[in-house]
Amino acid sequence: MAETRSAWGIEIGQAGLKAIKLRYADNAQQVVAVAYDYVPHAKLLNQPDAVPDDLIRQALDTFLSRNPIGSDLVAISLPGQNALAKFIQLPPVEQSKVAEIVKYEARQQIPFPLEEVIWDFQALGGGIEESGYLLDGEVGLFAMKREQVEHHLQPFLERKVEVELIQIAPLSLYNFLCYDRLGYRKNEPREPSDDYSVVVDMGSDATTLMVTNGKKIWIRNMPVGGNHFTRALTKEMKLTFAKAEHLKCNATKAPDPRAVFQALRPVFNDYVSEIQRSIGFFSSVNRNAKITRLIGVGNGFRLAGLQKYLQQNLQYEVERVDTFQALVGDNVLNAPLFQENLLTFCVPYGLALQCLKLTDIHTTLLPPEIAVARKIRRKKPWAVATAATVLLGLATSAAGFGNVFSSVSTARFGEAETAAEEVSTLASKLKSDYEGEVGKNKTLQANGEVLVTALNSRDYWLEVYKAIDECLPRDTDNRRDESELAKMDRISIRSITTKKYDDLGSWFNEPVMTLADGPAKLYSREDKDLEAGAKSALLIAKPEYEINDRSVAPSGAGYVFTLNGVHYHHEDKNPKGKGATYVAEKFLKNLQSWAVKRESSTGGPPVETPVRLIGITHATLPEVTAPTPILFTPGRKSGPSGGSSRGNPFGMGPGRTLGGGRGSDDDEGFPGVAAGGIRPAQGGGAGADKTVQLQRTVFKVVFAWKPTPLADRKPWPVELPKPGEGAPLESGNPNP
Repeated sequence: MAETRSAWGIEIGQAGLKAIKLRYADNAQQVVAVAYDYVPHAKLLNQPDAVPDDLIRQALDTFLSRNPIGSDLVAISLPGQNALAKFIQLPPVEQSKVAEIVKYEARQQIPFPLEEVIWDFQALGGGIEESGYLLDGEVGLFAMKREQVEHHLQPFLERKVEVELIQIAPLSLYNFLCYDRLGYRKNEPREPSDDYSVVVDMGSDATTLMVTNGKKIWIRNMPVGGNHFTRALTKEMKLTFAKAEHLKCNATKAPDPRAVFQALRPVFNDYVSEIQRSIGFFSSVNRNAKITRLIGVGNGFRLAGLQKYLQQNLQYEVERVDTFQALVGDNVLNAPLFQENLLTFCVPYGLALQCLKLTDIHTTLLPPEIAVARKIRRKKPWAVATAATVLLGLATSAAGFGNVFSSVSTARFGEAETAAEEVSTLASKLKSDYEGEVGKNKTLQANGEVLVTALNSRDYWLEVYKAIDECLPRDTDNRRDESELAKMDRISIRSITTKKYDDLGSWFNEPVMTLADGPAKLYSREDKDLEAGAKSALLIAKPEYEINDRSVAPSGAGYVFTLNGVHYHHEDKNPKGKGATYVAEKFLKNLQSWAVKRESSTGGPPVETPVRLIGITHATLPEVTAPTPILFTPGRKSGPSGGSSRGNPFGMGPGRTLGGGRGSDDDEGFPGVAAGGIRPAQGGGAGADKTVQLQRTVFKVVFAWKPTPLADRKPWPVELPKPGEGAPLESGNPNP
């Protein structure tokens, strides 16, 4: 029968050392108890005159003298009351990031720096994985201070016993319960159940209470143990600790058993109250949980009458472990000493099961540096064997090449190799020279193309800027000073930005935001999509000259110009002389024309500047604010940024303005202009006391531009069509 390595599970408690050796038979699929040992201490470790470290070393020496370890695996336990066990419900998280989330939670939950503790975690049952995410996952976090772990490990290290696993006692009890009582096996699917079992492990000073349904775990340590019953007897019956301990273990054989149980009744009540309080708290957190039974382990549970008392007061089925159901090996299981102390072997049993990798629990509190060093040491023989194999192969290969080298030595083929290298060098030089000349030629061609392209492009851009300048209104008939800014026919373009599109149709289909006449509404550039109530927006988007370029989307590569501007023109009695309508009438309409006519400054015939001909189309006014009152002081000097605009809000001299200068640090950058409420003018200058109120309109104009070479430009119409006359003009067709 094939067998695996054996594993020792060792627990050193207050009363003694308990150890059991298990081996798993693969063919029979059974766990076999091979050996056991129980070494009682000369004194309880918590007695006042006891030296715990010396007693532990004596017990370990006795155990090793009777049980040679050899190559067996060794697992030891740590008391649950000194460990931290937290169960954390995770939010939906990627499976690969669970470790990061748990490390963050560890920093929050563990009341010590992580460098001072040894901790581990494990995802428990209940979570499901979907699309790489863990849903409803629960993680168990287990930790203990490093100095306590090293203190428990030190006696084994001193005796050169390699400990494979360090586990806290409650998780060892979980291993025992799942494997021996619930019949669960590693990696087998488990149906979710609301039936929970409670394991009560009564130790000398404390009791560990572990609740589980095979998937979820809940642990609590209660500060009541077997010594509390002993102390009650010493107090009530005036006995020494040793005599009280003997009387407690043999209460039914005492001269007056009734008096013994009367002395123990207060402790019985406290014990039941602690269990009820713990189970009550668990039930409040897990409302669907149903406690079906309570299993008692630990030598403290041998106390006469305890099982019956708990069953009467808790109203649960109380079971005391009297056999191991999943374990075989009559030599161990039927031994009198093993049977007498069976209740104390549950923790070593669970430790050995995990060490044999027969349980779902895989956490360990073994210091990481010890585990890494041990892993490296175990792999050294394989590394040495691999290195020796590689060296042997290299030596064999070198010997073979040495024999071959003599047949192809330099003495025989040196002159031929030299001639071949010279030819190769010459060929490489000629190829390099040729590639260099090719590179120079490409560079010259590229420079020539850049020069030609840049020249043509510059002319086209200058035409666009000239067209914008000619489309702006100008004061030609009325010469007014700055005190009549509201009547001046001028518009200030504050900035011009462009954006290149590989296909202007994508820009055309973007929604347009208009602020005309009240709250902002979202409109399409197509007139048919405008709401009936947005009449002012329709007026701006569709001027009097009906050039049908809003229903036909532009195509091909081009640029979209965005012009940000401001004007102060305001005529209360003329609807077309203020706000957005003024921009549409004086500026936008010109951008939508085929050409702009201006009187010649030399007295000659009018000068026509092409607009549509050079590729400007789809001019619209997407954003405009309602006229906003501001204060203006003629003659006010500029602000900190310098300049000498002398109160001119446009930042330029008379006439049209293509980008005003920033004269001060107010919101508009105009010297002499104050936004918002009334405030006194600052700075000197003539007319500083003649503050007037202007109406400011801020707007944005956009249009598309496709650079049109001279050869592709068609003649423009002799005369523009009047509103309502003639057929609509299609984009790119200059004939009316």
